[in-house]
Amino acid sequence: MSDTTIATAASVAPASTETVLSVENLKMHFPVKGSGIVRRTVGHVKAVDGVSFEVAKGTALGLVGESGCGKSTTGRMVTRLYKPTEGKINFEGTDIANYSGKQLHPMRREIQMIFQDPSTSLNPRHTVGSIIGAPLRIHKMVPKDKVLDRVQELLEIVGLNPEHYNRYPHEFSGGQRQRIGIARALTLQPKLLVADEPVSALDVSIQAQVINLLQDLQKEFDISFLFIAHDLAIVRHFCPEIAVMYLGKIVEIGDRESIYEHAHHPYTQALLSAVPDVKQAAIGGRRERIRLEGDVPSPINPPSGCHFRTRCAIAKDICSVVEPPLLQIGKKHKVACHFPGEIHQHPEKPVTAPLLGVDEFGAPDPGASPAEVPGDGPGYADTWYDLANNSRGSA
Repeated sequence: MSDTTIATAASVAPASTETVLSVENLKMHFPVKGSGIVRRTVGHVKAVDGVSFEVAKGTALGLVGESGCGKSTTGRMVTRLYKPTEGKINFEGTDIANYSGKQLHPMRREIQMIFQDPSTSLNPRHTVGSIIGAPLRIHKMVPKDKVLDRVQELLEIVGLNPEHYNRYPHEFSGGQRQRIGIARALTLQPKLLVADEPVSALDVSIQAQVINLLQDLQKEFDISFLFIAHDLAIVRHFCPEIAVMYLGKIVEIGDRESIYEHAHHPYTQALLSAVPDVKQAAIGGRRERIRLEGDVPSPINPPSGCHFRTRCAIAKDICSVVEPPLLQIGKKHKVACHFPGEIHQHPEKPVTAPLLGVDEFGAPDPGASPAEVPGDGPGYADTWYDLANNSRGSA
């Protein structure tokens, strides 16, 4: 899908630097039970294994990666549909990771979710008016006699006929049902929307309509988005900042230009190589396709060191011994790789070794001591590791 199919202009990050959401070292490990009467825990599925990021007010962070990498699980933890195994979820400065159900009740107004499949996320036995009006009644946002008026107003905002409030979900098309899901998410006027692949089940033309709608709503209501998707073209258009996940970890995160024009992680480069490039086709030739060998390892028993090393063409000894840190290499660019670089420009020796106090094979170096890793944690630091000079850089 080309960018021009989606809308006339890509989203631009606002000047505000106020942080709405800050996630730090977030983990979700699901227990694996053995057979038998006792059913002891015999292992854990490490669906999300230590992710950190920030979402600024009025902007959008895109979360991309293969199926099973932990994107949706991350979104469900942010909305607290799942309680994290470990980590912090700071929403407007308050850590809600361990909130009880009673404590979360008022927070539900601030954080809402748009689910992937509107067919399964809307109750088929309830009318659209009942579905959209339920949050208003639960949180007592408006008087009972004003609920219908608010429901019809929301239907009009998302481009549906307000008089259809008494219809059931099956009477609408897929795109219309997704609009109903969006209207339900907007009822409480949230500050953060987690959109879990909101257009993946829709036709291409309908995708464009829904994305344009979300952009208009973001501008009108100043909503922040955690936008989860497979389609890299849509994410590029909608999100000023993108995080790439692989096997429960963020392997690269940065602004739009850093990720799409100057990707430094082999996995990000492989993903981007699979995206059709209309501009390249127009001038002749085609982008080099990077094909990954093998399957994604099991999250029950992930590879030691770098999780991506079993499918990586540039992996070396250190990759199996030491896990690469998420290293900040630019003003708004981080990468988790021992050999970060653009395609065909990866260094011969691991740039992370001096920072971690190890040699090029991953063994402890007696003559070196671990240093502070630039950009460790959510957000971006004022200084970073300059790959060109192998030294710290700054703006």
